[in-house]
Amino acid sequence: MKILMITSEAVPFSKSGGLADVVGALPPALIERGHDARIIVPSYNTKAEDSGELVCTLDLDMLNGTESVQIRRKTLGKVIYYFVCHKVFNDRLGIYGDTSFAPYTDNFFRFALLSKASLQLCEAIGWKPDILHCHDWTAGLVPYFLKVNRREFFMGTETVFTIHNLAYQGTFPRMDFLYANVRPDEALFSNGQVNMLQAGLVFSDYITTVSPTYAKEIQTPEQGCGLEHILQKRKAKLKGIVNGIDIDEWNPQKDKLIPYHFSIGRMGGKAKLKKEIQEQLGLPVRDDVPLFAMISRLAAQKGFDSLLMCLEQILTEMDVQFVIVGTGDSNLENGLKQLAEKHENLSVNILFSNKVAHLVEAGSDFFLMPSRYEPCGLNQLYSLRYGTIPIAHRTGGLADTIIDIDRNPKEGTGILFDELNPYEIVKSVHRATQLYRQAEGSDSMANVRHRAMDQDFSWSASADEYLAVFSKLIEKNIK
Repeated sequence: MKILMITSEAVPFSKSGGLADVVGALPPALIERGHDARIIVPSYNTKAEDSGELVCTLDLDMLNGTESVQIRRKTLGKVIYYFVCHKVFNDRLGIYGDTSFAPYTDNFFRFALLSKASLQLCEAIGWKPDILHCHDWTAGLVPYFLKVNRREFFMGTETVFTIHNLAYQGTFPRMDFLYANVRPDEALFSNGQVNMLQAGLVFSDYITTVSPTYAKEIQTPEQGCGLEHILQKRKAKLKGIVNGIDIDEWNPQKDKLIPYHFSIGRMGGKAKLKKEIQEQLGLPVRDDVPLFAMISRLAAQKGFDSLLMCLEQILTEMDVQFVIVGTGDSNLENGLKQLAEKHENLSVNILFSNKVAHLVEAGSDFFLMPSRYEPCGLNQLYSLRYGTIPIAHRTGGLADTIIDIDRNPKEGTGILFDELNPYEIVKSVHRATQLYRQAEGSDSMANVRHRAMDQDFSWSASADEYLAVFSKLIEKNIK
């Protein structure tokens, strides 16, 4: 099977969030199973000639005439990456904007170029994909471009559109669609704007998203972001598949970014890492106190507004330590820093550091995720891998990957709460402190930690589920 992943970001070359991790990890898992999976992604903030060997130059028909893009290629492991090189990508600092708060005004044009280039590249090199796997709104136009101009070359090619986060839809003024130089369809528009994610939902052959619970949630008015009617209509062609993680990168036995290693049978390294966190991040060095961690974008979506309403109570009334790592909303940043100045058991670190993230994931006792919604979530998977017990709002992928210790004491791997409010956060942190001090029984800290680390969240199972979707679509064409 030939599969082309179309994406705006992919590790290790570009990343703003979990999308890049997913796209970078899925193709190797598919290749291991004997398939030809490749990635096409823009080349950002670098010279075109530094983006690999030249494959071809494509002339793309856009409103203002022909736009020439270079396609360059690199191979990483067994995965072929094609890079779309054009000044709107190469000459820009960021992926979507110079900062996360200031998107580029020509993003419709930029990602329409990516979509057109993806299709034209296949024809130029004579490589016909069975599946065009389109990721998020930046690739949402691909299924429409394919259907509106279905060439003989692509007969039998199917499109799968994956929603990583429905809240980001790629909406632009209606007139921007003219830049694509393709006849429009009213199904591309909503509320007077062109909606690139909606294009993917309407015109793809199949829709996936990143967890079964999130697939149900996005069909409701509460989490459908205005598109629930489309998702309800297409629910027979909608499936939730939980993301995997890179179990080589996130491996407590050989993680290159942490100074001490450990395993289920030998946990001494985790205690040393906890001390390392306390020393490096300015917390009192104590081995008798539970250490709670959060590594996140500081945003209301991640529940930080609710946390700020109760964090001082937790820090004052409970013998705990908190370490928070991340950047985001300046009001939330300031509120957390003010609390840290008052409480020695809170360490707030306004930074983005992969090394610090690995240290904190590995050495902490608990990982708090009070997200309002979480399509899949990766941090709870990293936490389980390192025996750092997750505490989370029961939503999206968090509900699908964490087993609550109260509801299932013999199989529980974490703590879930049903309502996102300060009271539930306080109650859940209290539950965790009780677990921390429970020495014996199936629901002791040691046993929960061992069960958590014994979970398998490699890409193996997820890749098999994607392949089942792909195979079903291809079999439909053969019959």
